[in-house]
Amino acid sequence: MTDPDNLDSGLLAISLDSDSEDSSSSTPAECTAPPTRADRSALSDSAFQHLKETYRPKVENGEIWSTITFPVGKTKPEAQELLHAAEELYFFRRYQEAVRFVERVFSEEEGQGEAVLDEDTKKLLRVYEARARTRVAASGVVDSESGTGDAALS
Repeated sequence: MTDPDNLDSGLLAISLDSDSEDSSSSTPAECTAPPTRADRSALSDSAFQHLKETYRPKVENGEIWSTITFPVGKTKPEAQELLHAAEELYFFRRYQEAVRFVERVFSEEEGQGEAVLDEDTKKLLRVYEARARTRVAASGVVDSESGTGDAALS
């Protein structure tokens, strides 16, 4: 092994005195603390009071599908809203409604068809439609609108 006091390699020989630094200033530069999250998002008292008075929480109660306006737009938030509506109907076990909703989204006259949606959204909507169709077929539930079973969804 080598002697730990021998630093001939220069690997760890770091000079603490640097001639390139300006030694004319005897006081160190003042550092300001980075702004905190509260500083960045701070509201004036009047703005906060206005926000507090007008704020209403968004409550999702299983009826997202009824708030969607047709024809659907091309923006990502609108596509996400369609997906959330289909998911919500599926997870609340409203399978027939989920199938009808997805069909309505993809219909040319109401939802402007598949052309307005991105591929990922279309794929996920089709997955929920297929799963809902499977659940409807397995349950044998009669469709309340047409009076028939799963044949009404085919």
